[in-house]
Amino acid sequence: MTFLDMLRDATTRNDSLLCVGLDPEPTRFPASVPAHKIYDFCAAIVDATADLVCAFKPQIAYFAAHGAEDQLERLMQHMRCNAPHVPVILDAKRGDIGSTAEQYAKEAFERYGADAVTLSPFMGFDSITPYLQYHGKGAFLLCRTSNPGGDDLQAQRLASVEGQPLVYEHIARLAQGPWNKNGQLGLVVGATYPQEIERVRAIAPTLPLLIPGVGAQGGDAAATVRAGLRADGPIIVNSSRAVLYASSGADFATAARSAALSTRAALNAARI
Repeated sequence: MTFLDMLRDATTRNDSLLCVGLDPEPTRFPASVPAHKIYDFCAAIVDATADLVCAFKPQIAYFAAHGAEDQLERLMQHMRCNAPHVPVILDAKRGDIGSTAEQYAKEAFERYGADAVTLSPFMGFDSITPYLQYHGKGAFLLCRTSNPGGDDLQAQRLASVEGQPLVYEHIARLAQGPWNKNGQLGLVVGATYPQEIERVRAIAPTLPLLIPGVGAQGGDAAATVRAGLRADGPIIVNSSRAVLYASSGADFATAARSAALSTRAALNAARI
């Protein structure tokens, strides 16, 4: 199955638009989980929420910063075995060219076995091409991110492009059009900017949108769904900290499940 096939299947099977982001911070682990047991913490979250999500999104920096890449490999294998119907998006935000980009693509899709990856499009289409050689895999381009500093570049006008679009609008057009040669591209748009989500959706009506910022960052679930979801345009709404750290006690996995249930329900209510 391609990434898009997996996404559609998980969305329907689990009746969910929710993606749980796996951003393990050992300093926030409950006392019952030693700080070096990153795999154990994340696997417990996966097992508690696998029937409630349309995707999982491990953030590679949270593993690499602690020398835990081997634990990320184990986690990817765990998800393959225990939640094989749920696609996994490796949040890496890579952005390079040539042989270096080829190695990053190999890392994401061969070493970790991800179904999709997040990328920075700043260096242009040739920085995206190596990932598109992996047919059936997905690639989400940073477009209108959830942080306020995104305005510094993403909200600036391109005087040299016809119509003088904002940078994020131009990225959306490229991703919907000439860059999306094999139907593998999606876009990252922040839940903190629902009007911009709606604008991106108008430009890219069929692309999957990965939408972080619901939960701890304050994005509105209902506004996000109304702005981005279309019958032929899927959305993946990510929540990380609000789910992972719903409890600091030994019941952390149960609390994570409750938080995921609540978020899924809020997202589904907005579909109507």
